[in-house]
Amino acid sequence: MASSSTSSSSGVPAERRGIPAASFVEDVQTYLTQLGFDANSALAFLQERLQQYRIVEMKLLAQQRDLQAKIPDIEKCLDIVSTIQAKKGSGEKLIADFEVSEGIYSRARIEDSGSVCLWLGANVMLEYSCEEANELLKKNLENAKASLEVLIADLQFLRDQVTVTQVTTARVYNWDVHQRRIKQAS
Repeated sequence: MASSSTSSSSGVPAERRGIPAASFVEDVQTYLTQLGFDANSALAFLQERLQQYRIVEMKLLAQQRDLQAKIPDIEKCLDIVSTIQAKKGSGEKLIADFEVSEGIYSRARIEDSGSVCLWLGANVMLEYSCEEANELLKKNLENAKASLEVLIADLQFLRDQVTVTQVTTARVYNWDVHQRRIKQAS
């Protein structure tokens, strides 16, 4: 997964992989004028943006959970293929317990074979030589770890945007309260 981002003139990314960046508001009056909003409209816009960030965060967290579950499975498969490769040609029988279904295990005797079958997903299983399976699993593990790193960076970027948006919301709200007090005093 390639990480794409565009940068604004301040060096802060304007977006990261489709996640829009939040801009820090120093002058609320100028911010409202630029957007053409009053304080209530700006607060509604910021709340909507926070909701969008939360939805994206839930999707990214689900992807992260999936990858974190997938990586140990790939590592376990790599260990099994390595063990089969190590026992290959030794004439020694390999006895293994494997999970048939959740909580149900069976014992198998693995014959000396130069190939293994791997589930690829979508009810597809292919037979590979041990060397090919090892290469494929290592590649899949590298890709899963790289994807996880990108997801973690995306989540960090998203959390930063949530924080900036929350600060902006507080600044607009406080500015509005201050303006109302000035109007009441005069």
